[in-house]
Amino acid sequence: MNKQWAIQTAGSIMERTPKLYEDKGKKGKWSYDYGVILKGFELLFKQTGDRKYLQFIQDNMDYFIQEDGSIQGYRLDEYNIDHINNGKLLFLLYKETKQEKYKQAAILLRGQLNTHPRTSEGAFWHKEIYPYQIWLDGLYMGAPFYLEYLLTFEEGQGLDDVTKQFILCEKHTKDSVTGLLYHAWDEQRVQLWCNPETGLSPNFWGRSLGWYLMALVDVLEILPKEHTDYQELVRILNDTLNALKKYQDAESGVWYQVVNLGERKGNYLEASASSMITYAMAKGIRLGVLDTSWGETLDLAFNGLITEFVLETKEGWVNLNKNCEVAGLGVGEKRDGSFEYYISESIVTNDQKGLGAFLQACGEYEQLRR
Repeated sequence: MNKQWAIQTAGSIMERTPKLYEDKGKKGKWSYDYGVILKGFELLFKQTGDRKYLQFIQDNMDYFIQEDGSIQGYRLDEYNIDHINNGKLLFLLYKETKQEKYKQAAILLRGQLNTHPRTSEGAFWHKEIYPYQIWLDGLYMGAPFYLEYLLTFEEGQGLDDVTKQFILCEKHTKDSVTGLLYHAWDEQRVQLWCNPETGLSPNFWGRSLGWYLMALVDVLEILPKEHTDYQELVRILNDTLNALKKYQDAESGVWYQVVNLGERKGNYLEASASSMITYAMAKGIRLGVLDTSWGETLDLAFNGLITEFVLETKEGWVNLNKNCEVAGLGVGEKRDGSFEYYISESIVTNDQKGLGAFLQACGEYEQLRR
């Protein structure tokens, strides 16, 4: 393996979008997408020691992080779990620069989790505007930051509150037939999109499963192995990946937008979900929480990412095609969780969530194969 996709992808991002917050309609919003890309840069910085990757992280975060630690465009009282995600980069920045503003910004985001509304069992709502709902996406946005904060600034107290998020999410979203996890669950069973008896949304959306798996391996990387729930999270990771393995497209090696309905007209192989699942496999093997028998599945998936989704420009830039731009479950009739809904959302090139997941997948895979 002589091509370094991670380095080439990072280089493409730095040249094409030096300011992530000015990319495609972002208009300087505090958007969780940046954190997905920047975690890929963090991985490369840790692997290579090249400070240009750290500088890219700092340049993009400094647009938002003010000298007093306040965050431009962030409002705690929105109680949006997505708004925690970029905070994951603050630990690295604080450690490398010793600048107090990064710690203060982390304290601010931690404060949201103190008062963030929860289900009756203690799972974080996805957003205040989505009451009593657990979405798989939210685990990636909140849990790894929460865990690292507790380990860094609170002497590792209260880790059960992090592991509980995964356990409750699996408990309520897992399908007994396929072993896959539904996109979301409404405790009140009142949303237009949910089954009035189970509270579940109707489909298995690839990227939501990807978010959940990325969150699991990121948490398992730093969760103390002696923690009472460590092995339970390892089980959840293995079970969920085993369920997904059955739906890996045999020909391409990647996954569909609606995971289990590959044969249905309009469904398509989707880049962000496939990248996330590949990342989780590669990192899981590296951490020793997946056994090495996963290697063959992983190779098939990684080669599929390159063949199915990547197009290089004449400048050597990496383009990642076939990304679902956005999908969610809402109060409107359109975002109803149906198959038709998921395939109706825009399919774009170089969406930050997809590119970030692809960068992270390349970083983990290439490290493993070295």
